[in-house]
Amino acid sequence: MARLKTGLWLLSALLVAPLFTGAALAEDTGLARFPQPDWSTATPEDEGMDSAALAKLVAMGKAMRFDSLLITRHGKIVLDASYAPYNADEPHIINSSTKAVVSTLIAMLLKDGVLDSLDHPVLDFFKDLKIENVDARKQALTVQHLLNMTSGFDWDEGYDGGAETSLYEMGRSPDWVQYVLDRPMAHAPGETFYYNSGNSHLLSAIVTKLTGKSAEDFAKERLFGPLGITEHPWFKDSKGISAGGFGLALKPRDMAKIGYLYLRRGRWGEQQLLPPGWIEAVNHATVSMNAKFDPGLSYADQFWALPDKHVFMAVGYHCQVIMVLPDRDIVAVMTAREFCPFRKLANTIAATATSDSALPPAPEAAAALAAAVREVGTETQGPVGTVPEIAASISGKTYSFPPGPLGVNNIKLDLTGPEPQVTWDIPSRDRAGATVHLQSPIGLDGLYRKTTPPHPWKPFSYRAMKGSWIDATTFVIDAQFIGQGEERNWRLSFDGDKVTFRTKGRYGKDVAVEGHVAP
Repeated sequence: MARLKTGLWLLSALLVAPLFTGAALAEDTGLARFPQPDWSTATPEDEGMDSAALAKLVAMGKAMRFDSLLITRHGKIVLDASYAPYNADEPHIINSSTKAVVSTLIAMLLKDGVLDSLDHPVLDFFKDLKIENVDARKQALTVQHLLNMTSGFDWDEGYDGGAETSLYEMGRSPDWVQYVLDRPMAHAPGETFYYNSGNSHLLSAIVTKLTGKSAEDFAKERLFGPLGITEHPWFKDSKGISAGGFGLALKPRDMAKIGYLYLRRGRWGEQQLLPPGWIEAVNHATVSMNAKFDPGLSYADQFWALPDKHVFMAVGYHCQVIMVLPDRDIVAVMTAREFCPFRKLANTIAATATSDSALPPAPEAAAALAAAVREVGTETQGPVGTVPEIAASISGKTYSFPPGPLGVNNIKLDLTGPEPQVTWDIPSRDRAGATVHLQSPIGLDGLYRKTTPPHPWKPFSYRAMKGSWIDATTFVIDAQFIGQGEERNWRLSFDGDKVTFRTKGRYGKDVAVEGHVAP
């Protein structure tokens, strides 16, 4: 995905623990349990899991920049950890895991007969539009091609290398659907996989065409409602269509409900919400993702899969993941601020389940797990440097930067007053030439200062910052965009009216830009 490449070299070749002999899904043994509306909890040992192994997994999550880690087994939560400063009671952006939710809505329309077939031609839904570059290949495009990312559109989203040109152009266009449909064809539909968030946005638009409602409103009625999901902020394009490829925010416990619906083969309580055949297609993905970072990855209906591990997952940029392990009767949810190694995580999570039935109580291991969860959920104080003489002279000045990879137009530090603040402007990704103005308190005592949590939730509006001087001229800012799966480390080195701003760009590339005091 735009959204995936560099950090994924971390993918491990660890072997998964042998699959359980005769392992059965909880529903097959009469043990299926559904949240009503919230989850029940259990000790790991009650559900055949190893608390000591889970404690190590919690620590691994800290090293992997997790915001949250949640694991259910046999329909009960056995692990629920938040990593400070994030709190799992707040919605978290799920990035491209949104795609799996949109595909779930398509499955519902198929089950209801509102969508007659996955082989329905896509252009039939958009007869009201004048579409460019129409040829026999585009006329052959079907809903299934969109679902499997085999549409054949000429598209660049940075998947496994390259830039994200098409994604950004779509975001800045006045009509996202028109932009995608107008793209020329690079391949015949079904010929090859290429990750394309435009495909997913067309699926969201098809939901709207068939129901007269946005994907969010339809989901509220048919998916979120039955699952007891009450908070689901979802970004929309300028036409009111829910973003199909990204933009949905959910709490981790609600993300797990989506995974559990799939683990239970589309059933929720007494309701069969999805066609059983749909689950089989996801569970046995066959479309190769052509992924250099893991050639074993496959794709089906907006889900990723590791077929050799019998694992499938919804995946969003920076490890917003809903992972389903059917052989272990496990759903695992991760939200994070960095890429993560899917295969290693699947292996590690699977290995924590050591029995199909309850294990003897393990009080020492349980205490260690509880301590690990408390530790990651508690903020630790960072370094507090000596304040140099230059601090007063740079405070209150605005420094401007040229357009480019930095992605910051200007910045101002107010460090000498009773409530230190950072103010900065960034280019808008949605409107060319527009800027977004941001302001946040900053802690100078080694602890974060947060903005007020927004209600209703809005992207990038909940932030935490702390800063310290590391030498006589360099101030370092640790910025977290809470619930956004994003963090920044900014290093500002001052020299008279100049400042050098160093940070990491998208996918970890070093960026250094010189700025000057604004006139």
